[in-house]
Amino acid sequence: MTTTDRELLERAAKAAGIALTWHEPSCGGGELPYVSWGSYTPAVWNPLTDGGDALRLMVKLDIVPRVISGVAFAWRDGVCDMQEPVSADPLAATRRAIVRAAAAMAGEGENKP
Repeated sequence: MTTTDRELLERAAKAAGIALTWHEPSCGGGELPYVSWGSYTPAVWNPLTDGGDALRLMVKLDIVPRVISGVAFAWRDGVCDMQEPVSADPLAATRRAIVRAAAAMAGEGENKP
């Protein structure tokens, strides 16, 4: 089963208790995921591309990332939940492993991504 980035983000947000809304930016280019933090103006939330969002997701869900021999791992409860091969960008691979581990937490008892 292939999971899209949108599905990964939705499931990761669900695991973290984050309500996402999708909006088309005024300049076009496809829908972007937005999150509202209390009374603040909604902001784009994308831990696949933003290190700060990935860090907040990692801390909230107690996910531990690690890169070993060209592979990014995401650990939870001492078990490796996800791994992503590192190509040219180890940070991108680590962010994706974190999001995939979070998405799997939302799907516990269901099929994992």
